[in-house]
Amino acid sequence: MTDLRKDADLIIEAAIREALPDNAVRRQLEEIVFPEGKLVLIAAGKAAWQMAGAAYKALSSRISDGVVITKYGHSRGEIGNLKIFEAAHPVSDENTFRATEAALKCVEGLSEKDSVLFLLSGGGSALFEKPLTDIEEIKSVNRQLLASGASIVEMNTVRKRLSSVKGGKFALSCAPAHVYSIVLSDIIGDPLDMIASGPAYPDSSTCEQALEVVSRYGLTLSDESLFLLNQETPKVLENVTTYVTGSVRQLCKTAMRTASAAGYEPVFLSSCIETEARDAGSFLSSIARDHQDTEKSLAFIAGGETVVHLKGNGLGGRNQELALSAATGLSRCKNTCIFSVGSDGTDGPTDAAGGYCDENTVKTLADKGIVIEDVLNNNDAYHALKECDGLIFTGPTGTNVNDLTVLLIKR
Repeated sequence: MTDLRKDADLIIEAAIREALPDNAVRRQLEEIVFPEGKLVLIAAGKAAWQMAGAAYKALSSRISDGVVITKYGHSRGEIGNLKIFEAAHPVSDENTFRATEAALKCVEGLSEKDSVLFLLSGGGSALFEKPLTDIEEIKSVNRQLLASGASIVEMNTVRKRLSSVKGGKFALSCAPAHVYSIVLSDIIGDPLDMIASGPAYPDSSTCEQALEVVSRYGLTLSDESLFLLNQETPKVLENVTTYVTGSVRQLCKTAMRTASAAGYEPVFLSSCIETEARDAGSFLSSIARDHQDTEKSLAFIAGGETVVHLKGNGLGGRNQELALSAATGLSRCKNTCIFSVGSDGTDGPTDAAGGYCDENTVKTLADKGIVIEDVLNNNDAYHALKECDGLIFTGPTGTNVNDLTVLLIKR
């Protein structure tokens, strides 16, 4: 393993460790005084198990019932009397609907003296769902959105109108009980009505915006779904208190601190990267080429969530595609690498968290007859990176606060 790869792994490990929700959830709970009635815990998202575990340790004697819904492979065992469900992401499946129905039953018949502790993290849009239309239709709409290149905000603007729990509707199901919502943000700028499609937050989007997304990306929806897109969502919720804990900014700050300790001069670029993955990778490789005459080691840090417009039938994720798209530019550099990872430990429908490329990647792949441009056109970054040891594996991390992308120039 090269020194650059070791430094990359060090930065990834430290950034994700600091982004784990355990301490943040415990700190937030110290500020909440729950009423004396029942306390129901509902957790949904990729970090749901970790968040629920921290909350249960702090409140075990108070929790009367609860449901935890997370992605396959992200549960790590039982948590007291809570019911644990695993379901599909990024497209909902039957277990999603079964788990969400169990959560809704938990909050039935609560009084104004009761409370719901709602722990929400990224991935909740797929993992917390009870459709208002045909299940196959919901799956089709989600697949179209994921392949369209639409931003997460645009996707959620559509999703929440086809759901009985999104867009503030879950909070209505809990009324008159009060909902204390602790949110681990996975969307740039922390828009609370968009994180996991805002099940317990008033919706700021409009029907007109939802229809515009459908038109812009040429989505095919049934007449029933188009009717639902014209039904407005709750704009006021009086039974919810919301707290945000953790975000991509924290991920970037830890990466900068770790890079500095490793001998690099950190340069913060942005925590709001939202462009195409291929464009981001190409841009970062341009920065790398501009700084090849530096006499000091540099670390350029960025966070956010890029998008991939699917054109091929390969396997990969946005972080893998970002890294591989930088490889051609890096071939003209020295002691330089770019890596990009999803903080949840998974990137797209793969078992990798992201990808790593350096100045040797192009030659390594060319020697095996692999042309990077062809790979990118087929959206098959996973298999190419596998051939050059460029895949990054962390396993499920228990958190989800967007992606971290780093350019290292070592001198």
